[in-house]
Amino acid sequence: MAEVSIKNIVEAALLASVDPLPLERLHLLVEDFGQPSQDAVRDAVEALRGEYAERGIELVEVAGGLRIQVRETMAPWVAKLWEEKPARYSRALLETLVLIAYRQPITRGEIEDVRGVAVSTHIMRTLLERNWVRIVGHRDVPGRPALYASTKSFLDYFGLKSLSDLPSLAEIKGLSEPGLAEGTPFGQEAEIPAVPHQAQEDSGEATLQGG
Repeated sequence: MAEVSIKNIVEAALLASVDPLPLERLHLLVEDFGQPSQDAVRDAVEALRGEYAERGIELVEVAGGLRIQVRETMAPWVAKLWEEKPARYSRALLETLVLIAYRQPITRGEIEDVRGVAVSTHIMRTLLERNWVRIVGHRDVPGRPALYASTKSFLDYFGLKSLSDLPSLAEIKGLSEPGLAEGTPFGQEAEIPAVPHQAQEDSGEATLQGG
């Protein structure tokens, strides 16, 4: 039987898990292996990261923890594994998501004030169903409108460790204060490109490039 190492266990766990695994969870998985310290698990993670440096996969840290994913440069080839087309999202949905991500917590009415048009119930329902946004409270004004914020799932899906990893508004062409100018980086309609990050669980649905 091949010798089992902490690195092997960490690698197997990350490959087997659908969701990212925090370092603490990985430590619990290997705690019976001579009671290794978290530093030993962290060393195993870094060793794997180094081994993947010249390969088609990479080990990254996102909001939910660590995961092994296909490199973005491999996406054009990996995407051929799925026949269905990547999910397409309207400019209106993507502008709404951007506003929530950058101005959270924010109400639907405040989003409408910035965009200058009504936000459809379908858009908000889609964002909630995808678990990219959630209701975090209510504004203390008449009607007590819901306050929306992004979720850890949003960060995980788009390959971000935290909100600080979002590009600045100045870096996003088409966004301006106080509102959104014409010609967002998404265009009128955007196809969020297939894979690499969610290849297993989404079966060809989309992720944002560059995450």
